Amino acid sequence: MSPLFRRKDPAPHARLVTLVGKPGCHLCDDARAVVEKVCGEVGVVWEERDITGDQALYDQYWEQIPVVLVDGAQHTFWRVDADRLRKALTGGSGLSG
Repeated sequence: MSPLFRRKDPAPHARLVTLVGKPGCHLCDDARAVVEKVCGEVGVVWEERDITGDQALYDQYWEQIPVVLVDGAQHTFWRVDADRLRKALTGGSGLSG
């Protein structure tokens, strides 16, 4: 196939962190601060999802919020460890356990 028609991945190493929480949750506020700091340091995009507006997220995570997902896989819940998140985002271990 001609290189002109070959699809290219625009960002093959792009990562995405998702913080799942709800308004008024003090642990969510703490997690947001850690996620924002670490993602800013390593240049990773992050988003926040509210379980009160998404029934599927509520059903899956309501007992664990805040929950941090890295590339769609659960990384941690309740408390976010900055060093562990940083390692997960920079290629070190940290996605399990």
